[in-house]
Amino acid sequence: MTSDQIILFALFGAVFGLLLWGRFRYDIVAFSALMIGVVVGVVPTEDAFSGFGHPATLVVALVLVVSAGLVRSGAVFLFTRTLVDASRSLCAHIALMGAFGAVLSAFMNNVAALALLMPVDMQTARKAGRAPGLSLMPLSFATILGGMATLIGTPPNIIIASIREDALGAPFAMFDFAPVGGAAALAGLIFVALVGWRFIPQSDTADDTNGDISQYIAELIVPEGSKQIGKRVSELNDSADKADVAILGLIRDGKRRYGQSRNTLLNAGDALVLEATPEALDEFRTSLDLAIADTKREEALRADGEGVEIIEVVVPETARINGKTAQTIGLAWRQRSVLLGISRQGKRITKHLRKTEIKTGDILLLLVPRDTGQDVTDWLGCLPLADRGLAVTENSKVWLAIGLFAGAVIAASVGLLYLPIALGLVVVAYVLTRIVPLGELYDHINWPVVVLLGSMIPLGAALESSGGTELIAGALVSWTNGLPAWAVLTVLMIVTMTLSDVLNNTATTIVAAPVGIQMAQTLSVSPDPFLMAVAVAASSAFLTPIGHKNNTLILGPGGYKFGDYWRMGLPLEVIVVAVSIPVILVVWPL
Repeated sequence: MTSDQIILFALFGAVFGLLLWGRFRYDIVAFSALMIGVVVGVVPTEDAFSGFGHPATLVVALVLVVSAGLVRSGAVFLFTRTLVDASRSLCAHIALMGAFGAVLSAFMNNVAALALLMPVDMQTARKAGRAPGLSLMPLSFATILGGMATLIGTPPNIIIASIREDALGAPFAMFDFAPVGGAAALAGLIFVALVGWRFIPQSDTADDTNGDISQYIAELIVPEGSKQIGKRVSELNDSADKADVAILGLIRDGKRRYGQSRNTLLNAGDALVLEATPEALDEFRTSLDLAIADTKREEALRADGEGVEIIEVVVPETARINGKTAQTIGLAWRQRSVLLGISRQGKRITKHLRKTEIKTGDILLLLVPRDTGQDVTDWLGCLPLADRGLAVTENSKVWLAIGLFAGAVIAASVGLLYLPIALGLVVVAYVLTRIVPLGELYDHINWPVVVLLGSMIPLGAALESSGGTELIAGALVSWTNGLPAWAVLTVLMIVTMTLSDVLNNTATTIVAAPVGIQMAQTLSVSPDPFLMAVAVAASSAFLTPIGHKNNTLILGPGGYKFGDYWRMGLPLEVIVVAVSIPVILVVWPL
């Protein structure tokens, strides 16, 4: 063993030890290890920051922006209304989302499949009042499992097919992976849905956004040409229940109608009086295609080109607006802002919002021009609440957002575009069409995750170039000498899984596949079962957040620690090995 190999193995051991300990943040640990590697000379200086431009790092960053665009456009609400029921048990929810994610990832890149479903899962968790970490990891694992079933589902399968063509003259076909990969995926999904999610530490995945969120009294207008015209107010109750919105009444011609007006037929211009959180209000507005009460002002704000944002402020006794209405102080024409809702500790509000006298202690929900929130707050003399990332869904662009994303996925799946390029084009299109405001572009990227990947990739490349991975491969061949074929296959899968948890699955496949072929030749048996074993094992990176891009994507949103993954991932990897070996021996005989 060379000195470089010793240093690199020591660095990896130190990194994983510190990450499992959890005392220091994972991005600081990884970046520190990279800097040490450069200083001691095991990582070339010119390659020190190559990981930050690596496709894996770029894909993670771009997918987070694309996911934000799908949320902002209302695409997520389409899925939550038709696919997701917040009242469903967590076990049933994981089973449904996992099955859907697995099927999607079999026919599209599994990173893209997770990008589509992750915001849906988080919205459901919010509505159900549970931590998103309880379902995000099962969803990530499900999309990884589903990708094993087809040639295009995951990069390792494509690489294995290419290596087989070079070695044996013919590649694997589209569904050659289905018997083994499908069996492993099915067994894995059953485990994840029934048992696996229970191993996720709940205390570490609490979602603070599900706590005490203010319920606002707000108004939404039935616009001209709306499909809701002619319906009774009571017919909107199902949509209101799904969005967790309470319909309090109706305002017509500036007057509040008696009671809740459940049997009143809706007309254009009617204002529904609602009680809801900001997120629920936005979902209800999007699902029924309603308009904000001050429609003209909202349209003028959007036409300015800088975009809009939502802020929450508390009214102190000394505020300019205290004792006055939004209309009398000229909130709309002086500050180009719209009063969306008022939270008054459960007390009734019987007038139009803009004509309601504001009182001390009220919490106001305001739509303001982008980057003017502090100025508007100061002008009002109010106190700002902590930013919760509230946004207004651009539901008029929902099909544009879905079409751009679907086009990119199809182009990447059939080989017309490289996946990072396809996702990059989607991000550019989202910005140009204002689906994602330019001012928010970088807010959606989880930068600690980017630093983690960007730091670990050069270290992994250094381990490979120094001969460290070849050293592992040689030892593997030596250790399995004289063992029966099924035992050799098992050892190969275990070692490949271990490497995949440390390196990315592409690098693992490139290293492990030739080792598998060499083992088959040594045993004088067919190399196909060994290649299949490598394909499944290389995709089964469930122990760490760095082994697969999907696991990295959920690290921040799920509130996970580095050491949380192995709790569900280790028994899942055992199940994958236990199921795959017998199926391989039957479908791909030695």
